[in-house]
Amino acid sequence: MAMKKLLGVWLGVLFCCNVLANDVTLNPTHPDRYVVVKGDTLWDISARFLALPWRWPDIWQANEQIANPHLIYPGDVLELSFIDGRPRLTLSRGNGKLSPSIRRSSLDEAIPTIPVDAIAAFLNKPRVMSQQEYDAAPYIVAFDDEHILGSPGNKAYVRALQDSAQEGYSVVRQGEEYKDGVSGEALGFESVFIAESTVLSTGDPAAVMLSKTTREVRKGDRLLPATEGPIVQNYFPHAPKKDIKGTIIGVVDGVTQIGKLDIVVIDRGARDGVEAGHVLQIDQAGETVRDVIAGAGAEVTLPDEKAGLLMVFRTFERLSYAIVMQSKRVMHRLDVVRTP
Repeated sequence: MAMKKLLGVWLGVLFCCNVLANDVTLNPTHPDRYVVVKGDTLWDISARFLALPWRWPDIWQANEQIANPHLIYPGDVLELSFIDGRPRLTLSRGNGKLSPSIRRSSLDEAIPTIPVDAIAAFLNKPRVMSQQEYDAAPYIVAFDDEHILGSPGNKAYVRALQDSAQEGYSVVRQGEEYKDGVSGEALGFESVFIAESTVLSTGDPAAVMLSKTTREVRKGDRLLPATEGPIVQNYFPHAPKKDIKGTIIGVVDGVTQIGKLDIVVIDRGARDGVEAGHVLQIDQAGETVRDVIAGAGAEVTLPDEKAGLLMVFRTFERLSYAIVMQSKRVMHRLDVVRTP
């Protein structure tokens, strides 16, 4: 519920950033009129009208005769017109009445900026940790009743649990190590979510009850303080103001071919100026091929090709999680991401 309400706020933030621009490029197949349907996202609708979907604020013209003019609902009508040669989008409610008395019962009905379901599981887990942080975290030493592995309803014993006020912990396991795609610098480890746990008693060892496991819990698995609900940030799609160039270094679920709505990890984070909401272009890395004319083992690297767009939704100090919003061709690990 809170997640959906904040998505409505995001729409308001986005639309209030209306900037007049002369260089907005429309989608060649844009409609003149579009009726919003359930399941639409702001990005999807923007892509119908614009070549660059994050440029939506440049053509939005809010109708102040309508209650909550910066929110869009299924059934609403969007119409494209031109004012002094500049494209403008205006909205009317589905029943056609432009009255301040029109109200929607909840922000929950407003369409989201991006597909929430695709990123919800990644807003508070997994996390990225340094080796030092992982080694310092509390760890499971044994299970009750001589169990070798832990499952929901099992009691586990934990050492180094210092915070007696914390009741809930996530059980995690060290996952993939992330490295810079060019320099090879170690950027951190993914902490793979294994289970939830609730403290039963403190001490050394402390006792916790396991629940909501995604796989069997092992001795040596670590505990991190649980985060209440998803980590929500007030972001909206926009291009970085500075040149950013990085690499896709990880793909959730280990797929080898990356497509639309896949979740990827890039080797640029907060220290590099990356923010949640940043839109980056994905360039398919140019293949190195043999030059059969030059001979003698001569090779040439083909130029990178524009392959899609991603939007960052969660940042860490040295890397970020992003969702692929547009895919023109198959993408892979080590493809380049950069400011569009």
